[in-house]
Amino acid sequence: MQIVLATHNQGKVAELRAILAPLGFDLIGYDGPEPVEDGISFLENALIKARAAHKHTGLPALADDSGLAVEILGGSPGIFTAIWSGTKDNVANRQLLLAQLKDISAEHRAASFLCTIALVTDDGETSFTGVWPGSIATEERGTNGHGYDPVFIPEGFDQTAAELEPEVKNALSHRAQALSSLISYFKA
Repeated sequence: MQIVLATHNQGKVAELRAILAPLGFDLIGYDGPEPVEDGISFLENALIKARAAHKHTGLPALADDSGLAVEILGGSPGIFTAIWSGTKDNVANRQLLLAQLKDISAEHRAASFLCTIALVTDDGETSFTGVWPGSIATEERGTNGHGYDPVFIPEGFDQTAAELEPEVKNALSHRAQALSSLISYFKA
């Protein structure tokens, strides 16, 4: 069965293709117009993208939306994770977050990465969410990963996500959890 992944990021397409191919799914990239992500939650934004891809291609469509939620910041950056500093610059985003938490003690730096994957087909819509709890470090550490990985310390670890081996991170992450739920859904 063919499924379109609602992203223009070919790296993400290749990554998910490798995961879904053994289940008999042929994942293809999306070549249509980029929808406006004006939802107020990860679910709404994932659905916006999946609906657009489904409408454009007529194929079942997958889309994800993810980000970082810091408790003391009321769940922010949330859906604004990628542009927290006003730009899509990962370094600037991390530096702003660290500056905002500069005077906050370790016990009040709780955070979670969240990922919601939406699936839209002719038969309806469903979603799968993964949550990776942890906290925010006081400084950047590590070179693996991307985005906020150098400042996110997963629950149960002393290292940041960027200090973990990629296989460990990829097995535990919010995206891995959401994908695991999606795979269970497909198997059922």
